[in-house]
Amino acid sequence: MSYARHTSPSVIERIISAASYVMPLIGLAFFIIAYLMKKDLRPFFKYHIFQSFFIAFALWLILSGLGYAMNILSYIPILKNILGMITFLLNTPLILGFSIVTLFYTVFILYLAISAICGKDSYVPWVSDIIKENLRGQI
Repeated sequence: MSYARHTSPSVIERIISAASYVMPLIGLAFFIIAYLMKKDLRPFFKYHIFQSFFIAFALWLILSGLGYAMNILSYIPILKNILGMITFLLNTPLILGFSIVTLFYTVFILYLAISAICGKDSYVPWVSDIIKENLRGQI
């Protein structure tokens, strides 16, 4: 069943979509509940839930890959010191207790959550294109 895109998402859909960016398990729970109840989610809801899954998974892959790379490269004496300084500079609390990395991530998640609360589709290059392509005909 397809819904017209011009219909405005409900307040609950907006709140859950925004919350799924902060904690993707919330979106997963609603997705599983809808599947078990054999209900079709509206396109706005699907878009934000799938995008939050994709971003969380991509973040996990990036952080895992960087962790493994740092462990391997730490065996090289000169690189160990350089990587240690870079890691220290990126993770040192600067603004309100946030490091550069956590500040960037927090602002990024706030952008996504605020756009979901406003009822708009946020755009993340490459990620949003993949989600829209997979939900074609629904959005």
